Amino acid sequence: MTSIKQNIAEVIHQITLATEKCGRAADSVQLLAVSKTKPVEAIEEAIAAGQYAFGENYVQEGVDKVNHFSTHSAKNLLVWHFIGPIQSNKTRLVAEHFDWVHSIDRVKTAKRLSDQRPANMAPLQVLLQVNSNDEETKSGVSLAELPALAAEIAAMPNIELRGLMSIPQPATDFDSQFATFKTLSDALEQLKTTYPQVDTLSMGMSDDMEAAIAAGSTIVRIGTAIFGARDYSQKA
Repeated sequence: MTSIKQNIAEVIHQITLATEKCGRAADSVQLLAVSKTKPVEAIEEAIAAGQYAFGENYVQEGVDKVNHFSTHSAKNLLVWHFIGPIQSNKTRLVAEHFDWVHSIDRVKTAKRLSDQRPANMAPLQVLLQVNSNDEETKSGVSLAELPALAAEIAAMPNIELRGLMSIPQPATDFDSQFATFKTLSDALEQLKTTYPQVDTLSMGMSDDMEAAIAAGSTIVRIGTAIFGARDYSQKA
């Protein structure tokens, strides 16, 4: 049975191989350890292995973890990303505790986060979630609606538009995966022409990480390969 430290090393090795294969620098892709449903002890192991960026999907669970690690020796190195859907009654908790949000797809949510971000905290870094395959059951803004949403959110105080996130429908072959991710990468390049601070693409998980990196991903979201299978009965 491998340790979390070994798992992180293996994932980083895979990221390095993928970046080398497409001619990118290894440090151009950040590993986001998706720690949802995992106990604080597992996160402590990851921190001890040098992993400092963590992604959470459930608001209260994530807030509890942020608070738990607020006195940790590595607290100033930790970066907390909220990557799940946000209910209107939970925006204040997200605004007050997280550094990044990956799942913005409507003006109302962004405005609440902006209004509720404490003045003594740095601006909340936000990504717009794109429904790149136009799936009816999946969250996210369409590519056609993206420019208008970006314009409204970029003008808000206390949050900073940094890029895009997507969870595309599963595909087993590299070419199909790459084609979907390249669409998102092209959309980011378009945004950059108007918003120079935009620089982040959150896309790619264990099964499609190589294609995501080849297409330009800057954050890959990896959970099970680091922490093992999840127990969703423990989610908050």
